[in-house]
Amino acid sequence: MVRRERVAAVATLALLQAFVCAVGAYLLASGGLSGATASPPVKAATPTRAPVAIVTSGPVLPPAPEGSLPGKGTLAAQLTRAMGDSALGGNVGAVVVDVSSGAGLFSGRADIGITPASTTKVVTAVAALTALGPDAKIATRVLQGKPGTLTLVGGGDPTLASPKSDHVPGYPRFASLATLASRTAQALKAAGVTAVSLAYDDSVFSGPSTAPGWKPGYIPEGSVAPVTGLTIDEGRQDPRNENSARYPDPPRTAAEAFAVQLKRYGVKVGKTVKRAKAAAGATEVARVESPAVYELVEHMLTESDNDLAEALAHHVAIKEGRPGGFAGASQAVRATLKRLGADAGVVVNDGSGLSTRNRITPAALARLIALAASPANPHLRAAISGLPIAGFTGTLGHRYAKGEAKAAAGVVRAKTGTLNGVNTLTGLARTADGRLVAFAFMADDVRDPDGAVAALDRLAALVSGCGCS
Repeated sequence: MVRRERVAAVATLALLQAFVCAVGAYLLASGGLSGATASPPVKAATPTRAPVAIVTSGPVLPPAPEGSLPGKGTLAAQLTRAMGDSALGGNVGAVVVDVSSGAGLFSGRADIGITPASTTKVVTAVAALTALGPDAKIATRVLQGKPGTLTLVGGGDPTLASPKSDHVPGYPRFASLATLASRTAQALKAAGVTAVSLAYDDSVFSGPSTAPGWKPGYIPEGSVAPVTGLTIDEGRQDPRNENSARYPDPPRTAAEAFAVQLKRYGVKVGKTVKRAKAAAGATEVARVESPAVYELVEHMLTESDNDLAEALAHHVAIKEGRPGGFAGASQAVRATLKRLGADAGVVVNDGSGLSTRNRITPAALARLIALAASPANPHLRAAISGLPIAGFTGTLGHRYAKGEAKAAAGVVRAKTGTLNGVNTLTGLARTADGRLVAFAFMADDVRDPDGAVAALDRLAALVSGCGCS
């Protein structure tokens, strides 16, 4: 009996050893634990825990429409009452549209042009993704004319990071000025060049560095930098502070910072750094590239990044064959939207929404949101995935935490807009029946900003909670 048990035990161990060897051989053949084709490990059983109430954001877009459309009568009554909130002031517009069918679910002064503030960035996002393409990148280059004569050529990437911000965590990872200097020094040394003169070229953008309708205090207060073709850290003197003062001359600042980095990598640089166009026929020594446009668009929308919005709009102008300035950007954005059949009701003078001259109708904003959410336009998806999530991310991260709007946390995704006297909100929500709807709520005669924000959030919450018939 004991002998049979020992034989059985030995046989079991032998089988187990053979199994382990087989698994090891499979892992080695498939690339090991780091291989892309390795099978996922079997999850160990975990003890049952008491359920915890956690609000999650859900998918950016549901796979298909579910349930029936919200009843127009009840939804209209609820929204009309909420739009009457005195905090919103006397000029309010609103619209709600079913994304799948295009059916209008609510309209209140939806075709009246209202100051959009930062919801203008939805227009910029759609135009940039359409004109430039989601995978395009912006290059900052170093060109050499005569041996030892370098030109730092700005490509219009305001996110180019200085050494001050190279190690600041975040998404996406921006191109690095230090990396550009390192690559340049390496190429120069390989060619036997150890001393250079340096110029900088910011001519990719043209015209005024501020837009029509910008208030004089925007740049001093840190809301935006002068829009130029070469800059670092979006012109912020302290890149870790969103409201930092801006450099008065971003291109020169960037070029001087590049000269410092070249010296750090062992390349001598002449005493003066001049502004000059790169010589015709100059050869490229090194380059760095921005994240792809879709990543830039996501960042712009989530963080309401004014500098990036202006750069993208200027690039749309260049791509459309117009001068790379504010006037060209305005014309090019409008032309791009026209190709999509979505230009009606859009008048913009900048890409960020800081201009008080911009006018966009609620119907136009909701139309653009629905267009970007449509499965027929996958190239526009970043205009949806970049929208802040109520109670979770970006400019909506601190909202929807209490009161009537709390139930919409994680369900509403929307772009905010704020200027003096202006509060706007446009985005997506899923109704209680699972329908995906686009909305725009806009007010530009606001006397109570905090009350107006709360009122807009209640409007979005009403849409997301409507399962009425």
